[in-house]
Amino acid sequence: MRATLTALADELRRLKADGVTTVAVSDESIAALRRLVRARAPAAAPAPARPSSPPPPSATAPETRVYSQLREPAKRPAPPPPEPKLPPPPAVTLPEGDKQTRWDALHALVVNDPVCREHVRPGKKVVLGVGGLDAKIFFCGEAPGQEEEIQGEPFVGPAGQLLTKMIQGMGLARGDVYIGNIMNWRPELPVAPGGVQYGNRPPTAEEMAYCLPYLRAQLDIVRPEVIVALGSTAAQGLLGAGSFKTLGEVRGRWMQFFGTPVMITYHPSYILRTPTNRTKRAVWEDLLKVMEHEKIAMPISDRQRSYFLGK
Repeated sequence: MRATLTALADELRRLKADGVTTVAVSDESIAALRRLVRARAPAAAPAPARPSSPPPPSATAPETRVYSQLREPAKRPAPPPPEPKLPPPPAVTLPEGDKQTRWDALHALVVNDPVCREHVRPGKKVVLGVGGLDAKIFFCGEAPGQEEEIQGEPFVGPAGQLLTKMIQGMGLARGDVYIGNIMNWRPELPVAPGGVQYGNRPPTAEEMAYCLPYLRAQLDIVRPEVIVALGSTAAQGLLGAGSFKTLGEVRGRWMQFFGTPVMITYHPSYILRTPTNRTKRAVWEDLLKVMEHEKIAMPISDRQRSYFLGK
C-alpha cells in the first residue's frame, strides 16, 4: 500500500510540474480513501496530564532558572545518504562503421544490459529508440509505458499515436524523425495478481542517470540538429535534476544538451489529459519554433500557422 501511495504522490507531483492544477476524483474514490484512513489510524492516545503551575520565581537566583531553559539543544547527527540502488552508469563504446552498423551494436548492448534486463518483467522487452538515423529532429520522452514494453518500441500507445499526428502536422512522417526515451525499461510499480502492472511512475534521477549514456550514444549516431524534450521528467533528465521547478519556467525555450539545441514542450499525455485548444496551441507553437530553427528551416503554410486558433 505504501508503494502505491508513493507512486500516486509522484504522479500528482508530475502533473503539477506539467501545469495541471485540478484532478477529477469521484465521490466513491473519496469515500474509499476516508474509510482507508480511518482503518489505518492509530487508537487515540489519552490526553496528557496538564502540568502543575510552576513555583513562583526565586528571589535569590532567578537568572539560573531562566538560562537553564534557554540552553541550546544538542545537535542530531545528519542521516547517512541513501544507498544507491543501481550500479554506476555503463561506459558505452561503439564500433567504427556506418550508422546502421553502430546502431545495431548499440541495440545489442542495451537489450543485453544486465541491469536493464533485471528490471524488465518476464515477457516484456527492453526499449531503444526508433526512426530515421539521418533524422534532423530527435523526440525524447522519459520512459516506456505498458504498450511500449510489450512491443519493444517507444511511443506506440495513446500518447505515441498523438505524437505521430503531431509529427504529421509538421509535414513529416514518423520515419523522418527519431523517437526515443531516456529510460530503456518501464519504471516498476507493485503488480496485481497475475503479474500485471497498472499505471506508470516517472523514473528516478538515478534510473535516468544509468540510462543516459545509451541516450547519448543514440544522439552520437543520429546527430540530430534539434532535440524536442517531451514533458517535465524528460527535460529534467536532459538539463539536470532541479534545473527548474515547473515546466512552465522552461517550456517553449531553447536550451542545450551537449551542444545540441533542445526545445522543451509538453508530453503528449498532457494533451490527452487536457485536450483544450489552448493546450494544443501551446505545444504547436513550440513545434513551429522547431520548424523555424535555422538548422531545420522547414516551410510553414498559412494553414499550419493557424492550427488551433480561433476555435
